[in-house]
Amino acid sequence: MTGLWILIAVLVVAALALIASYNRFVRQRNLVQESWRQIDVELNRRHDLIPNLVETVKGYATQERTVLQAVTEARTAAVTASRSPASGVAAQAEAENTLGRALNGLFAVAENYPDLKSSQNFLALQQQLAETEDRIAAGRRFYNSNVRALNTRVEAFPSSVIASMFNFTKADYFEVEDPAVRAPVAVDFSSLTPSPPPQTGQTPS
Repeated sequence: MTGLWILIAVLVVAALALIASYNRFVRQRNLVQESWRQIDVELNRRHDLIPNLVETVKGYATQERTVLQAVTEARTAAVTASRSPASGVAAQAEAENTLGRALNGLFAVAENYPDLKSSQNFLALQQQLAETEDRIAAGRRFYNSNVRALNTRVEAFPSSVIASMFNFTKADYFEVEDPAVRAPVAVDFSSLTPSPPPQTGQTPS
């Protein structure tokens, strides 16, 4: 009889451990999904800023059609990836990396147009985009941290058994591979700073 009670106690403990592990998986999966939604909000904000940015640059640099077209096409691909549930995080990360490279090309071109660099509209859009990029970077770190925790439990024993039983799978990281995309968008106000007046009483060298 004692052995029966021991067996029952073991089964109860095992059942409670299984339930606790299952619930933890659910919480972690939901946290990954919620943290991704936060990134998605910032990516959509980024996408919304780009058309105005392109139009502003176009007003000063109409001849830079190749660069402007590259940004527009990359933005379209990124929006399509974000709206396609089948694309997945990895595909969206690739699209966003392409968009980031195109934007860096656009800002590099803007350096050649002083009037554009001093445009209040351009500077405001550049500032908003830089702030959005910062929030995307912060969201990406939070998301990847949650993905790492979930993936570790999916792979580790004995939680891997629960994951296999209830079809909990590893999530994809949101990775930025291009070093140029990792760099924040530069906001340069130097064009608005007046040059210091020449000092008198000095002999030119």
